[in-house]
Amino acid sequence: MREAALQRLNAFLDSLRDQRNLSPLTVKHYRRDLGHFVAFCDQAGINDWRDVDAETVRGHVAQRHRRGLGGRSLQRELSALRAFFRHLLRHGEVDHNPAADVQAPKTARKLPRTLDVEQVTRLVSIPGDDPLAVRDRAILELFYSSGLRLAELVALDMHDVADMRQGRVRVTGKGRKVREVPVGRCAIEALEAWLRERQGWKKRDEDALFLSRQGRRLTPRSVQARIRHHARVQGIAGGVHPHMLRHSFASHLLESSGDLRAVQELLGHADISTTQIYTHLDFQHLAQVYDRAHPRARKRNK
Repeated sequence: MREAALQRLNAFLDSLRDQRNLSPLTVKHYRRDLGHFVAFCDQAGINDWRDVDAETVRGHVAQRHRRGLGGRSLQRELSALRAFFRHLLRHGEVDHNPAADVQAPKTARKLPRTLDVEQVTRLVSIPGDDPLAVRDRAILELFYSSGLRLAELVALDMHDVADMRQGRVRVTGKGRKVREVPVGRCAIEALEAWLRERQGWKKRDEDALFLSRQGRRLTPRSVQARIRHHARVQGIAGGVHPHMLRHSFASHLLESSGDLRAVQELLGHADISTTQIYTHLDFQHLAQVYDRAHPRARKRNK
């Protein structure tokens, strides 16, 4: 790909950050996905974006699919391509969007794995009163209490929990959209305990809510590692990760309330179809919920 073509790609990525205010992680994903297409064009001898047509895009999708990429990942890459060519169209660099009508192969949508209530209770019941245990309890309680994404949790600053005692936390989600989410009693107690310990960990001018032992903002990788550690200690199998707690929050809340719109708002989903995956619960699971929660069922089982 010619240098001028790569400069246009970099200009698009800059616009995502500076004009659309997308997060650095989202821009990184765009760069990675579009980088795969650049590599394909290089192999095909294509040096200019004007030379890309729908067949080029279909060839790229077919190659990525043969290499094991699933339908959802291919849809994401196609979305990045469509956005890029829309950018080129606006600036008169191309005369059509070659990715506009290309579809990714469909794959069966898998239900997200969740923990049941007993497993979540075990996971958040971290023993000990040392600062590390106190911090990790607060992290796990907040994940499950409010259904946060990993990036949202590590980005929390002190001012975001100013209304914590009123049961609210301010969260900046995808696309820099800000929402307020409720915080449960157990999470509030765990956060208050961590805030007392945090004073001994923070460095000057560090505003992050969750800190490493070096006094710096905790990284996503560190949070993932701590959750895996506590899951192993508690004997919870299956590769527990932060998003599993978010899935568990959504599923348990929907089971109790049945209010899909409310769950959508709490999760920060732009499209309710994303939230609807949590409604696909099999009858066996529904029967278990009924037996555990319905007053008549409890009386019958006594």
